[in-house]
Amino acid sequence: MIINGFVPKKPFALKGFLTTGALSLLLFFSYTTFGQSAEAEKNFAVCKACHTIGGGKLVGPDLKGVTEKYDEEWLIKFIQNSTQLIESGDAQAIKVFEEFNKIPMPPNALSDEQVKDLLLYIANDGKVSGSAETAVVETEAVEDVNESAEQLLAELKRDDARNMQTTFVVLLILLLISVFDLVVIRLIKAKWIHIIIILISVVVMGEILFVEAAALGRQQYYQPEQPVWFSHKVHAGQNKIDCKYCHFTADKSMHAGIPPVQVCLNCHNQVREGKITGTEEIAKIHQAVADNKPIEWIKVHNLPDHVYFNHAQHVNAGKVDCNDCHGEVEKMDEIIQVEDLSMGWCVECHRTTEVQFASNKFYEQYLSTHEKLKNGELDKVTVQTMGGDECQKCHY
Repeated sequence: MIINGFVPKKPFALKGFLTTGALSLLLFFSYTTFGQSAEAEKNFAVCKACHTIGGGKLVGPDLKGVTEKYDEEWLIKFIQNSTQLIESGDAQAIKVFEEFNKIPMPPNALSDEQVKDLLLYIANDGKVSGSAETAVVETEAVEDVNESAEQLLAELKRDDARNMQTTFVVLLILLLISVFDLVVIRLIKAKWIHIIIILISVVVMGEILFVEAAALGRQQYYQPEQPVWFSHKVHAGQNKIDCKYCHFTADKSMHAGIPPVQVCLNCHNQVREGKITGTEEIAKIHQAVADNKPIEWIKVHNLPDHVYFNHAQHVNAGKVDCNDCHGEVEKMDEIIQVEDLSMGWCVECHRTTEVQFASNKFYEQYLSTHEKLKNGELDKVTVQTMGGDECQKCHY
């Protein structure tokens, strides 16, 4: 984030020692109380990717001691959406943008109060009180446990799928041996043993075949190894980079899009070393630029060719959150497909998810549905209400 800290822009008038002292104490306590928020420290984790407080310039400026340059109202707007402010023609925003190599700052979904709290945290040199620091540590510990549990669950389910394949092969071998012994070798005289083995094998193998046939074309728990080790947990979780900053066509196209290396270089022109991967993985980005070759990322979430799915429609009209389909991406290092993305899963969502109907301009043309809501014929609107479970919506 390219921001500056926050301190009062104009010094208080010196009207006497007691007055100055009293105001200074009030100012001190207001900062140390409000500016030592555990939430502010958590929000500042986003800024750490590009800024320091007293540690020197990174992608953006050092935030220490620069709060006198800008007023609070401007900073709030710039932090919340710098791109919007730049596009509006704000001279100050354009100057900052050009001063720091025209590297755009991702928008931040923070309220005015959260931004004020963040600015005060910066003005207080990034320090928190003992109680707030303890709360942060405890919260992070709980989150780490939850993340570990979710990752473990996904791995267990993936292992279960692999075990089914092994079970099928073992039962098939037992079935063939039993039939061969029953018909040809006849080492085991008791035919009922053969019959039990054959029946169990046929029933279990039949169930496995049914499950696998139903999942044909699906790849739940698919987690390919990518050409560059990229952590969504670091970028989307710790740094809180908005999904659409990298997948910038998600609200404009059928496909969310894979970010080109130029997007990576917005930050990694300056950030050359990661805390987890060191310099090796980031170097692959610069090598791709030097070779004039794109990074061949492997698509994780795939649908059968006969299925029509439009990201823009779901993101814009449906207001669907990324996590609803992709899981808690901000907690994943390597992306894994957590949902099966089956037809039943999609249809169930269309039947149960309530549409933001009244407040969404996209639905203004549905006059008859609006009328039914007014006269009480409908108490809510789902995708199914508007024909979302018709075959032609996804298959045509």
